[in-house]
Amino acid sequence: MTDSPTAHVFDASLAGFEQDVILASKQGPVLVDFWAEWCGPCKSLGPVLEKLAAEFNGGFRLAKVDVDAEQQLAGYFQIKSIPTVMLVKDGQIVDGFPGALPEGQLREFLAHHGIEPRAAETAPDAPEPVAAPVDPHEDVMRLRAAVQAEPDRAELRLDLALALLATGAAAEAERLLDGLPADLGTDERAVRARARLGFAALLRDAPPRETLTAAIAADPSDLRARHLLGASLLVAGDDSGALEQFLEMLRRDRAWEEQTPRKALLDAFRVVEDADLVGLYRRKMASLLF
Repeated sequence: MTDSPTAHVFDASLAGFEQDVILASKQGPVLVDFWAEWCGPCKSLGPVLEKLAAEFNGGFRLAKVDVDAEQQLAGYFQIKSIPTVMLVKDGQIVDGFPGALPEGQLREFLAHHGIEPRAAETAPDAPEPVAAPVDPHEDVMRLRAAVQAEPDRAELRLDLALALLATGAAAEAERLLDGLPADLGTDERAVRARARLGFAALLRDAPPRETLTAAIAADPSDLRARHLLGASLLVAGDDSGALEQFLEMLRRDRAWEEQTPRKALLDAFRVVEDADLVGLYRRKMASLLF
């Protein structure tokens, strides 16, 4: 790939596709350009797309997928020829085209989907620092050391069980929960953790989250992949992401697998601690059902 001329152009991979493309498209549209170094038309299309990405200044982001380096990702999207361009908005593929279009037609394509250049933003005087997200694996290491230092503090074992659950280590988390004293075993956090374990059980032998995300992007009606992705997100603590997957299942086919979409939402409501978030999705669920 040629060097990206702006911050709005990046290389996409299977490992980061969920975060960098699917989730990012909920904040703004993402064009995905499937290309290869040996492809002549790709070399004419790529620079034009990169030029437009710079000109539009964040009106859209351009994700470059080298099909030779990312064969599995290209396979998920059933790429038959290159270049192929797909437009992802709000977590879904909404349009696309094969081949190298001239710049005028590319501009028409963007305009058709309401994609316009953004005005340059002035830098804020004093940007507020953003706290780095907590890595659950680092949290597990920290809590293991704390438990080893103070083995009699049962609340530390509960904290460790919750951290383990966020990393997918459900079996060890369950053993720790089983070993808690009676007073902590009925703690609200412990009760919710056990409810999350029910979703964790769905994930035995499930594909990785990146695979599920790619499968949904390729086929939005793949409800089994949505169910597993929702369970994975819920276990990892992404409650809103999980509820959105379960709601989309309900929207697409409420009767699927003996009303599994409805059951998944109701089970998730018992797990999620944020009462406002639960209330919001209860209302969304009701609007679909009634």
